Amino acid sequence: MKKQDGKQLLLVGFTLFSMFFGAGNLIFPPGLGAQAGIHTWPAMAGMAISAVGLPVLGVVAVARSGGLDALGGRVHPMFARVFTVAAYLAIGPCLAIPRTASTSFEMAVPPFAGPDAPLELLRLLFSLAFFTGALLVALRPEKLTDRLGKVLCPILIALIVVTFVGCLLNPLEGYGPPQTASYETHPVIAGFLAGYQTMDTIAALVFGIVIALNLRARGVQDERDVVRGTIRAGWVAGAMLLAVYSMLAHVGALSGGAFPGASTNGAVVLTNLVSALFGVPGSLLLAAIFLIACFNVCVGLISSCAEYFSGLWPRLPYRAWAALFAAVSLLIANAGLDQILRVSVPVLSILYPVAIVLIALSFFQRWLCGLRLVYPAAVLFTGAASILYTLRDLKLLPAGLGDVLGLLPLAAQGLGWLLPALAGTLLGVALSRLRPTS
Repeated sequence: MKKQDGKQLLLVGFTLFSMFFGAGNLIFPPGLGAQAGIHTWPAMAGMAISAVGLPVLGVVAVARSGGLDALGGRVHPMFARVFTVAAYLAIGPCLAIPRTASTSFEMAVPPFAGPDAPLELLRLLFSLAFFTGALLVALRPEKLTDRLGKVLCPILIALIVVTFVGCLLNPLEGYGPPQTASYETHPVIAGFLAGYQTMDTIAALVFGIVIALNLRARGVQDERDVVRGTIRAGWVAGAMLLAVYSMLAHVGALSGGAFPGASTNGAVVLTNLVSALFGVPGSLLLAAIFLIACFNVCVGLISSCAEYFSGLWPRLPYRAWAALFAAVSLLIANAGLDQILRVSVPVLSILYPVAIVLIALSFFQRWLCGLRLVYPAAVLFTGAASILYTLRDLKLLPAGLGDVLGLLPLAAQGLGWLLPALAGTLLGVALSRLRPTS
């Protein structure tokens, strides 16, 4: 049985990094730097937990559990199906895949189009070409390591490093003051919550299927070696994410200091700085970074979603699912980036806490295997709290209930679900010991 050597490990790790690193990963770290200012590094520590640590742990959890369906099945088979489908749709055609085209369009076309350019028509043509190219690459998912890991990922990293080095050699200003109250008073928590928007913890739960496919395509057949290779690829990708996020946060903080109050949108933050440093070539450089990063993620997401749904409903083959997801994403992408981001916040506010609790519990499985009510109780309490807090933030709850929810610890910082999650876990332990299973 062939095992994975160091070179293969690095390539598969590059592939996983490429699948993670897309629109949100480019937008949110520099946006964090611009908003946090002198508190950038505490805020970056928080983002590192939610946007690097949790995704790596998610890859490990799913690999060790035998897949997201198996992990979710510890709650209930119906939950496993519903949550898995919701996760795939969220990081797939409903939110994340359309965001890749919308973000790359915003960076690659309007800056170079004239003031009278028909942007809506250009958006449609761009997204059509973008998704056609991504679909063609995604039709061979076992080849992603060769196409993403060997070619596009090194180009992407080189372009980001060039931008970072330019900021080191020609710093415009120092870090400015924090732009929002949350980064002034609770920068770590604010950074942690900002990491939700990368969607990487949810993506980590579904990328394992494609990474395992690429490992097997490279001759690694023993299931234990596939699991080990997937976990190691997760650590490689995590280290790369942390390095790149740190560079982008620094760039964003410099941009925020040089252009205070210009924008909290990470794309605009980056545009301001590279234009000031490099002029028109800088805008071309940034457009290339966004285009490659978003294309990589789009390919990875189409592949992951099509692999899952073709296994779930095999009457429609993998290629047909891939084409369907590309077509749906094309339609949604033309709604525009702002609309997509507006919808993603409440969806992620519900899914993310549940994903975090599932990942956390998986690392205690050795002690929980005889306590069958822990997973259901913990997820029930977490999911209920997440839904209630999301409805409160959308102003869809009665004021009195919203006030009660605000009394829970860390509710003001967006982490009010933590106490219900802990309470559900403890209740599950107690009930399991009262009603032992055979």
